[in-house]
Amino acid sequence: QVQLVESGGGLVQPGGSLRLSCAASGFTFRFYTMSWYRQSPGKERELVAVITSAGTYLNYADSVKGRFTISRDNAKRTVYLQMNSLKPEDTAVYYCHADLESRNVYWGQGTQVTVSS
Repeated sequence: QVQLVESGGGLVQPGGSLRLSCAASGFTFRFYTMSWYRQSPGKERELVAVITSAGTYLNYADSVKGRFTISRDNAKRTVYLQMNSLKPEDTAVYYCHADLESRNVYWGQGTQVTVSS
């Protein structure tokens, strides 16, 4: 019954913006660290952004600092990734990830983001 459902991906031009959403159900969302990962063809999955359970600690990959913002709404059981100033190298499938002390780990199915002219 655990579900992480991503939405908001699509095709945008360089310099454009997208906001990804991940809706969670089937577990106690407010206790979990939430992350966004991404993966391009032929490359390993990489961590993009992290937010702790209360939203008090944030961390980002160097490649997205200043452009992406992770946030969460525990009442809505949703985590977001606001992506601004998008670059072609941001093209990837973006995955939502939930983690409770590495004991319970869940993944979404991913949403495609394509940045191209």
